[in-house]
Amino acid sequence: MVVDDQAVVRAGFAAIVDAEPDLRVVAEAADGAHAVQLAAELVPDVVLMDIRMPGMDGLTATRLLTAAPGTAAPAPRVLVLTTFDQDAYVHDALRAGASGFLLKDARPEELLAGIRVVASGEAMLAPTVTRRLIDAFAGTAPAPDPALLDALTPREHEVLALVAAGHTNAEISAALGVTTGTVKSHVNALLSKLGLRDRVQATILAYDLGLARPRNTY
Repeated sequence: MVVDDQAVVRAGFAAIVDAEPDLRVVAEAADGAHAVQLAAELVPDVVLMDIRMPGMDGLTATRLLTAAPGTAAPAPRVLVLTTFDQDAYVHDALRAGASGFLLKDARPEELLAGIRVVASGEAMLAPTVTRRLIDAFAGTAPAPDPALLDALTPREHEVLALVAAGHTNAEISAALGVTTGTVKSHVNALLSKLGLRDRVQATILAYDLGLARPRNTY
C-alpha cells in the first residue's frame, strides 16, 4: 500500500511497484486514517508511508499499523518515505514500529530493494541514510538500562555493534569469520533476549546505550 497526500507521488511509486512481476499495489491512501482503515481490510504486507500528511500523520498511522493486530493477520511492515532535511520525526517513526525508511528521491531500484527487504522480515538499514538519521535523533527518549546488555554473550554483543553500524549479515559473516547462518542465529538470539522486533530497534538501542556512536562525516 502506498500512503502519501500527493496524488502524483502515489501514482509514481505505484507505477514503479506494479511494473515488477513479484509486487503489486493493493491500495493507495492520502492520509494516515484512510491507510489504517484500508490496511485492516486488505492486509498489505508492506506499507510505503509518508510522514507529513493532513489529518492523521504517518507517525500516528505507523504506531497503529504496527501495534499488535486484533486479528490473526500479521501487522504490515512499514517503510517510511521521507525527506531528511525536513522530517524531524523519522527517529520517532522507527521507535513507533517502522521497519526502515527511504528518501523520496531514492532511485527506483532502491525503492524496490527496500520493499523486498522489509517484506522478507528484515529492516531497511541503508548506512548512508539510516545511520545519519539515528545519529541526529538518538537520545531523544529516556536511555534504556545498560544492564540489558548483560543478557548477551560476548559474540552477540559484537554482532549487535556490527548491526548498529549498518552491516549486512554477509558483511558480519566476513568480519567474524563465521557463516551467514551463524550470524542469523546470533541476530535472532540477541533480538529475543533484548525483546526487540528487528534490526532497526536493535540499532536504536545500540545508539541509546552508546554501543554505537555518531560519525562526523558520511
